[in-house]
Amino acid sequence: MSTAGITENLQYAYWVPNVSGGLVTSNVEQRTDWGIDYNVALARHAEEVGFDYALSQVRYLGSYGANSQHESVSFSLALLAATERLKVIAAVHPGFWQPAVLANLAATASEIHGGRFALNVVSGWLRDEYVKFGEPWLAHQDRYERSAEFLQVLRKILTEENVEFAGDHYRIRDYTASPRPAVVPELFQGGTSTAARRNGGLYSDWYFTNGASPEAIGEQIAEVRSHAEAAGREVKIGLNGFVILEDTEKEAKERLREIVAGANTEAVEAFRSSVKEAGAATGDGKGMWADSSFEDLIQYNDGFKTGLIGTREQIEERIDAYRKVGVDLILTGFLHFDEELQRFGREIIGHDAGRAEPARERVLVSGAR
Repeated sequence: MSTAGITENLQYAYWVPNVSGGLVTSNVEQRTDWGIDYNVALARHAEEVGFDYALSQVRYLGSYGANSQHESVSFSLALLAATERLKVIAAVHPGFWQPAVLANLAATASEIHGGRFALNVVSGWLRDEYVKFGEPWLAHQDRYERSAEFLQVLRKILTEENVEFAGDHYRIRDYTASPRPAVVPELFQGGTSTAARRNGGLYSDWYFTNGASPEAIGEQIAEVRSHAEAAGREVKIGLNGFVILEDTEKEAKERLREIVAGANTEAVEAFRSSVKEAGAATGDGKGMWADSSFEDLIQYNDGFKTGLIGTREQIEERIDAYRKVGVDLILTGFLHFDEELQRFGREIIGHDAGRAEPARERVLVSGAR
């Protein structure tokens, strides 16, 4: 198919594998490493083949099949130091960070790394993390209200002088950060619940959502952007998707079957138990994982649902369907990360007629090595 329909504004990101266990909870082989050396090489390869962003995961417990994890902010700074153009998003939990302190960190990181540092505010789903750290575990609505305040404080300190803020969770009194960054770090916020959609529209630059069909994503986007429009602002949309790119549809489907057949049942069921509250507690059933099957949960952000599984042409068609409903960024995950990310960059990003010429030039340079 022609890729002329894919907007030039569509951007691509990848999950940083800074936690052990890969991006699927399966005993199938995953040629992916969670260490810094592997991730530095991965970031450089991603930059070469045209990726725009990398998202570092935040974990504090050996959860969901991941026994070990590197802290997201420090890991993100290391990746920024190793690259030149790639933007790196560090995921953070309100409740574990004081937003004014984090705003100062983000301002300095932005100045050091040419405006390439960003933050993803994650309201939290794993109760045990909060319990072990001695922090209160809030109800779903309260967590998202805290995140709303967190986002507001971050933006005010990054952009205003003499900041005053009086909320239920945070209070700032006549504070001015100096210097403020020349490039204000982008603020991402994830979720699928009604509260998450509201936060995304009112306070974030980007709204991240789990994998879903184009129809379901279109409904979310309409709601998020209605909040943004009412507030006189704009928000962009990022969508999670797990990629299985093969020469034939049969090969891609067989790879998926292997992943599902090798599922770590105990870990997936433990995750299901931990997150079942996320949908149920919302009342309207719009929370993350509210309608996820066992198979969906093997990829922990519903990446299989996005359907980026098949040949290059099939994946391009699927991406184009998401572009048409308003998606601005595809957040990718892979089984064998480095090799498959590079292939995706060459065959999908590099083949996108709307991508900037420098990205295509980087593909050619990379392929000549």
